[in-house]
Amino acid sequence: MGFLSVLSYAHQLVAARVQPGDTAIDATVGTGADTLFLAKAAGRRGRIYGFDIQQEALQLALRRLDEDESTSLAEVSLLHQGHEKMQEAIPDKLHGKVAAVMFNLGYLPSEGADPSVITHTDSTLTALDAAMYLLRPRGILTAVLYPGHAGGGEEAEAVLQWASALPVSSGQSIIYRQLQRAASPYIVAVEKK
Repeated sequence: MGFLSVLSYAHQLVAARVQPGDTAIDATVGTGADTLFLAKAAGRRGRIYGFDIQQEALQLALRRLDEDESTSLAEVSLLHQGHEKMQEAIPDKLHGKVAAVMFNLGYLPSEGADPSVITHTDSTLTALDAAMYLLRPRGILTAVLYPGHAGGGEEAEAVLQWASALPVSSGQSIIYRQLQRAASPYIVAVEKK
């Protein structure tokens, strides 16, 4: 059978936490795969917020949502802004009540997209702190990291250091990684206490 891909593993972790009616966040919308996954998991009573700095990403996600034939998708708000703004963008009444926050860092993997537009360490670290603040107890944060592209190794190492330095009283962190290939994508996940 083989191990799960990092994206499948992230979905498995989140699926165990997000229930119908929950609120969740896609911190990096990209092509909308995680947005759609979250919208299905939270169901029609749920609410999903998606963040991306590229209008193209939001359009790809909207198309993916529109083409899906599920009748029980959560309400989705796609926000044309960086993930570092999520704490201010999410309504106060939802602070401390979010079930999951998913990050898929790097660049937009779409034909014709500019690969030089990438997530950056500073804004990502700010967003990770915001995500921990927004999560409910036992909520989950997943971050898929891509050390194989320019800037990706530095960002991945910073996220790994951030997760390693979290006090155990705040949350527990895990890593899922293929050890033989240093440049392959991997996942860091945090369960909030």
